[in-house]
Amino acid sequence: MALVEIRDVYKSFKREAQTVDVYAGLTIDFEEGSYTALMGPSGSGKSTLLNLVAGLDKPTSGSVRVAGAEVSRMTASQLADWRARTIGFVFQSYNLLPVLTAHQNVELPLLLTNLNKKDRAERTAIALGVVGLSDRLDHFPRQLSGGQEQRVAIARAIVADPTLILLDEPTGQLDAKSSEEVLELLRRLNEEFHKTIMIVTHDAKAAENAKTVLHLEKGVLLEREGVKAGGGIGASSGVGVTR
Repeated sequence: MALVEIRDVYKSFKREAQTVDVYAGLTIDFEEGSYTALMGPSGSGKSTLLNLVAGLDKPTSGSVRVAGAEVSRMTASQLADWRARTIGFVFQSYNLLPVLTAHQNVELPLLLTNLNKKDRAERTAIALGVVGLSDRLDHFPRQLSGGQEQRVAIARAIVADPTLILLDEPTGQLDAKSSEEVLELLRRLNEEFHKTIMIVTHDAKAAENAKTVLHLEKGVLLEREGVKAGGGIGASSGVGVTR
């Protein structure tokens, strides 16, 4: 079943007096339980795709549906509520608040829910346990390594039990050992916790960790693991593409 349905999406930006086209009629599905890596040169539309799926940006025209909800038609307040329940987003720069502990950073999304303090603390501890940081609850970001900061960011993304996890360059600032730890965590989230994952990456190892690799260039899908974009991709890949 398709969790993400993108239909005939056009997206353009104004840059001074110039119009920059990112997508010109993109149609693609991402199946529930899939783990997809988006690769391609800078400016190819990878991060824009994540932003459209998360409702952080809107298409110029076309439709973006996630878990049955028409994201591209929601108001700002509707999006905030929907995103809190549906999307876990991990940014390349971690975006942790330096004045808050790991526990407090992870708890932040739960402050938008009706959970009481005890339930929030329990959910937060579970999320930090999943990422292997149960012993770092009271540490501030400055007291953590880059890999630990990224795992805190992932814990924050999963604490509300989202349907879809989106990650922008999750290993971009990490050393080899930390990258391996983060990639193993993502594999577990997909295989053991059945989370649907989409990552943007330039890292070949990160892409190999995914079940499906999509290559974008200037908003056009070129290939997936040797399959030409003009052809269909089978359901077993977790992704369907139409051009």
